[in-house]
Amino acid sequence: MPLVEAAEAAGLTGRGGAGFPVARKLRAVAERGGRAVVVVNAMESEPASRKDQFLLAVAPHLVLDGAVLAAIAVGADTVHVCLPRTRTAQYRQLSASLSERRRARLDPVRLRLHALPHAYVSSESTSLVRWLNGGPARPQGSPPRAHERGVARRPTLVSNAETLAHLALIARHGPDWFRETGTAHEPGTTLVTVSGAVAMPGVQEVALGTPLAKILTRAGGPTQPLRAVLLGGFAGTWLPSEHLDTPFTRRDLAPLGAAPGAGVLVGLPPSVCGLSETARILAYLAAHGARQCGPCRFGLPAVADDFAALAAGRADPGLLPRLHRRTGLLPDRGACRHPDGAARLAASALSTFADDVDHHLDHGSCPAAGHRPPLIPVPPATPPETWR
Repeated sequence: MPLVEAAEAAGLTGRGGAGFPVARKLRAVAERGGRAVVVVNAMESEPASRKDQFLLAVAPHLVLDGAVLAAIAVGADTVHVCLPRTRTAQYRQLSASLSERRRARLDPVRLRLHALPHAYVSSESTSLVRWLNGGPARPQGSPPRAHERGVARRPTLVSNAETLAHLALIARHGPDWFRETGTAHEPGTTLVTVSGAVAMPGVQEVALGTPLAKILTRAGGPTQPLRAVLLGGFAGTWLPSEHLDTPFTRRDLAPLGAAPGAGVLVGLPPSVCGLSETARILAYLAAHGARQCGPCRFGLPAVADDFAALAAGRADPGLLPRLHRRTGLLPDRGACRHPDGAARLAASALSTFADDVDHHLDHGSCPAAGHRPPLIPVPPATPPETWR
């Protein structure tokens, strides 16, 4: 069975966060005609995720096999593999894997490895295309889309590393094998990075449809009764613990305003203040915006500043209405989706931790706000030194 039809029969969707049908992306590039390009997105700029780094460490050739198969399917002669330049050990390992393939003369296409600037938005698909075309590693908000005119003005397929690994396995074992796990609407497995208040944090492979509580149990179980979980990553959603029986699928999480996102699950115990954790994440997101539009340059930093004041118990009487108004204005107004994710995180925190919001407004910060060390490791909230 041809690869595009196999991916369609398998129901494979992208594992990078958007969940777009892979067969549709393959077909869109192939139908443009001419020499295409494939880009492997292994940037994984989500700080709470380790799944792609883990996958490339244990099975680099599986990802590269998927990339080469995708290239053949869409008529590409070149595969660009993109990594952040800060992960030098990973770069060396993948470079060695590419050398092995060249010596074995495995691939009918050219594979090239690149080290890109490491910023939160540099993993966005248009950022990769823009950088490979000689520009900065920032999102490109305007058309044309990559499948129409991407790298070197050629039709371009940009795909996450985990997605390509699944594509290689479908080519090897078939779509029926892939559908033996997961659900009818969302088949297969996915990698999830579990952290926070769990006994054994790490990366798991789970069947789509596995309840959140079971994923936490497989991580050794919570070390304390959980108050909430952060789902999807820094641009994700806080979900109260009463929803832990929800299956891990886009379909089941959507009614709760959540999504699997980057495959991140962080358990939050009562001893940690969710508002303080959110404030630190928002400060990082504000510093790492592309700064190409008003919502990113002004709106997101304003939300981050207000949230920092709320978390510290320094709120003025107009802060809460202002936060609700600003988080409502940010989505769908930016040159890229970066402000949307930050607004989603902030809005979910205001809802999930509503009792804490009242306490911080009326009595100052809660005792849990001073928890040290912080639960979620957040990189320094400093802008990237360079986009090139």
